[in-house]
Amino acid sequence: LSWNEAPLPAVFPPVRLEINDSEGHPSSSHQTLKGTSKWATSLENLLEDPEGVKRFREFLKKEFSEENVLFWLACEEFKKTQGKKQMQEKAKEIYMTFLSSKASSQVNVEGQSRLNETILETPHPLMFQKLQDQIFNLMKYDSYSRFLKSDVFLNHKKSEEQEENSPEAQTAAKRASRIYNT
Repeated sequence: LSWNEAPLPAVFPPVRLEINDSEGHPSSSHQTLKGTSKWATSLENLLEDPEGVKRFREFLKKEFSEENVLFWLACEEFKKTQGKKQMQEKAKEIYMTFLSSKASSQVNVEGQSRLNETILETPHPLMFQKLQDQIFNLMKYDSYSRFLKSDVFLNHKKSEEQEENSPEAQTAAKRASRIYNT
């Protein structure tokens, strides 16, 4: 898998406290935030969820700014790279794809001109951190708020709500409430 296909690692593993119904299924009325509800709380939560990343990319593609999240994902993957040779290769790939003046998916960051090809010879896991932070803030304060108002987000939220209100989900919630109300 390459960085644009790989699932995003959970940087902060979710804490899950669940109350189960009589059959051991999670009670939908007591579950932690998930899906669009969790995405709406922060960009960090959105980027921790592979489905959230997929929907955010879909939105950014329509806005012609998908390169921002792709760069952020590539930097996250780069931080986990082991070995100087692999780091050099990945660093060069990131530079040529996102930062070079000839980049195919150039991101708009300050100071990218100061990051030249000589730094690629001695790579380190956090060499792109400042630029990654700039892109994260650009997404957080610009495209993320528009994403939360977009058809991509709202339609996904609507389908989640319909799923939660399905007869199967209602039955599980009723079973759980009978258990806790007796």
